[in-house]
Formats: sequence, C-alpha cells, structure tokens
Amino acid sequence: MDQQPPGDRAAAGSGVPMPTCYRHPDRETGISCTRCGRPICPECMVSASVGFQCPDCVRQGSGTGHHPAASRPRTLAGGSVAADPRLVTKILLGINLAVFLLVSIRPALVNDLTLLGRWDPAPMLVPATGVAEGQWYRLVTSMFLHQEVVHIAFNMLGLWWLGGQLEAALGRSRYLALYLLSGLAGSALTYLLAEPGQGSLGASGAVYGLFGATAVLMRRMNYDMRPVLVLLALNLAFTFYNRDGIAWEAHVGGLIAGVVIAIGMVHAPRERRTAVQVGACTLVLLASIGIIVARTMSLT
Repeated sequence: MDQQPPGDRAAAGSGVPMPTCYRHPDRETGISCTRCGRPICPECMVSASVGFQCPDCVRQGSGTGHHPAASRPRTLAGGSVAADPRLVTKILLGINLAVFLLVSIRPALVNDLTLLGRWDPAPMLVPATGVAEGQWYRLVTSMFLHQEVVHIAFNMLGLWWLGGQLEAALGRSRYLALYLLSGLAGSALTYLLAEPGQGSLGASGAVYGLFGATAVLMRRMNYDMRPVLVLLALNLAFTFYNRDGIAWEAHVGGLIAGVVIAIGMVHAPRERRTAVQVGACTLVLLASIGIIVARTMSLT
C-alpha cells in the first residue's frame, strides 16, 4: 500500500503551532522521523520501510547495518537521496543564465531559438521559419530563452524557491522529467493557440509546472495549502489581466502538466510506483506530441 506520512493533524486543527524541522527551523512540518521522533521537512525526510527517517538516522543505520531499508534511502517519490538535493535546480539555473548571457552578446540568436509557429515574411523569396517548417527544436530552446532582466529574474526566483523542495522530494531524474515535460506542454499549448507568427520565449511553462507540482506535494504532505494557492492565484490573475506580452498558454499548459505528473509521482502505489510514474510522464508527453502534430498539420 502507498506509504502515508504521519501528519500532525491534531496540532494543525487545534491552533497549536506546528513543529519545525530540526535541521531547518524556519520550515513548519507535520512529519517526524520514525526512529528518533524529530520533526523533518520534505528536503530532509528519507523514505524507509515504515514511515520516514531523518538524515542522521539514515547515516547511523548505514553505519551499523541494522536497517537495510535506511541504507538505501529513497525520497517520497522513490528516487535516490542525493548529497546535494538542489544539483539539478542549479544546473537548470546555470543553463538559463548562460543562454541569457549568450543572447545578450549575440541578439540575433533570439530569432533562431524563440518559439515560432510559422512565419513567412516574403513568400517565394525568403524561406518560411518556425516549428511548422520542421524546426522542432524551438519548442525546447524557447524554454531556456529570456531577453529581459525582469523576466529571467522572476522565472529564476520561482525555479529556485520551488525547485529545491521538489527535487528533494522527487529525486533528480523525476524532478528533471517534471521540469522538462511541463515546459514542453507549455510550448505545445502556445504553439496550438497563439498566432503562428507570434514569438514566445521563457521558462514560465516549466515554472508553472513546478507551481502545480508544489500544490500536489503540499496536499500529499498534509501541509497548509493556502500560501501556495494564494500565490498561484495571484500569478494566474496577473497572467490573464495583463495578457499583452505574456504567453498565458504556456502558463496554463505547464500548470496542467505539472499537476498531472506530480499526482502520478507522489500518489503512485509503492508496488506499482515506477509504472504509474512513467505512465503519467508518458501521458503528458504523448498529449504534447499530439497537439504539436495536429497544429503542424493545420499550418502546412
């Protein structure tokens, strides 16, 4: 059966302050280590045969050899616990910043990397460009492309704040799949709904996928969801209120993909965990490919 974390429901409903993680005092949590009883946050918890354990107990169990499950620590989603729980997040940040610096030096690259459905500036004279013309890479390269400082600053702050917790809870490979597939879904919906000649760029689709996944994870951990829901609602309100210059399609596509993938990641039964997780990712991938193919057929 799926392993349910021991939440402190009585405290949460009685007005008593929630305990904080013993390694991160600024983080409230309803989870405790099953061996020592100390409160632990998602970044610190390690899945064991029964409940969750803190990193100190895992190390002790690995050293004594008495706890074989703890010697092979796993995240909430079944991934391997890494020494640096933010490594993939740091790499993604680095790629986005590197591309930003590159296009700052060579602005012409923006035209080659941005998401563009189909643009034919001079029929019969200049070849048309865009995804519909076979430039599929634009669906991915646009996810790492930014032109304005404010744009990349907001996206990278969102990536750092949300990504670290998700990477620790899911594991590196699952977290990377969540990020990339959310970004691809956002690109696919933008390609489908935006005007063919309208360019789109930015990591917003992937970041909104992290928003959706964070909400699912917080619900799974019995956390107070109000802060993330309020923040998400404000972001969506701004997206639709100020639609000029904002690819709302990428936000919505990424958000939906992030929710679907996260549900498969954190709610998969242990005995079928890998199959369910792969299935959720495959579902989002096939849906994105279907949208891309259908839109391409309509433009050619």
